[in-house]
Amino acid sequence: MGQTRALHSAGNKSRMSVVSSFIKDVGCNRALYIMLVPVILYYAVFRYAPMYGAIIAFKDFSPGKGILGSPWVGLTHFKDFITGYYFSRTVINTVLISLYDLIFGFPAPIILALMLNEIKNNPFKRAIQTITYMPHFVSLVVICGIIMKFTATDGVINDFLVFFGAERTSLMQRPELFRTIFIASGIWQQVGWGTIIYLAAISSIDMELYEACTIDGGGRLRQLLHITLPGISSTIVILLILRMGSIMNVGFEKIILLYSPATYQTADVISSFVYRKGLQEFSFSYSAAVGLFNSVVDFFLVASANWISRKVNETSLW
Repeated sequence: MGQTRALHSAGNKSRMSVVSSFIKDVGCNRALYIMLVPVILYYAVFRYAPMYGAIIAFKDFSPGKGILGSPWVGLTHFKDFITGYYFSRTVINTVLISLYDLIFGFPAPIILALMLNEIKNNPFKRAIQTITYMPHFVSLVVICGIIMKFTATDGVINDFLVFFGAERTSLMQRPELFRTIFIASGIWQQVGWGTIIYLAAISSIDMELYEACTIDGGGRLRQLLHITLPGISSTIVILLILRMGSIMNVGFEKIILLYSPATYQTADVISSFVYRKGLQEFSFSYSAAVGLFNSVVDFFLVASANWISRKVNETSLW
């Protein structure tokens, strides 16, 4: 009994110490905590509060009856989606587009950052950075309009293909080309913006390491392989884990702006399917169930990637 009381007393003292330490820290950094309040409110109002609405995935939701008044149907909507005609098509398209983006899109900013780091002419380097950054700041609607114009029958790409003997065709109406165009345009739009993080990571590497490698006779390739890449490896791993968590979340805005019934076969993904079911067909409960299924899979993927990374190289998000 005496030991139990002693442990309980020690625990209370520890909690009191943590609370007093926190209060003291708030007093010393009052301005920083005030700046944090809008961020907390944003996530509380727009991220966590809407989670309550996820329960309509388990109900036959009717706007007239409201969320609480709608009858429970359990896992009916999940079963309908998993056993439905569109399940395999949307899941396969989502996974394939995400994997292609991971294989070709994820390394692109790393390669560009490494190339920019080797440029010693600063004006030329800044010019390249500005040119590659610019597409990121262009509206997605404008980007998709450019893509549609370039891939049209009388577009620039068709002019180039005809020069080599090909026939004119509307490239965006060919299902087999949709993924290639989607991934290639995404790389063009985001590669410059993605290099910012890697260039910042490269700039934090100690220059003495490069000097030591040069003294030992190491050239640029050896410096790249043995100093630069290991120096940014933790950044690459963290961003890879975050990317793994969005494999099932292909941006539906660009998909909807580019696809058509002719390309549903290879272009229809889970997010676009949810959009059509929820906002065009008003199947709110069914679309909520599909979206919740998607979120659960995403959570499993990011947790798995984080666990593997922690086991392999001791780098993880948590």
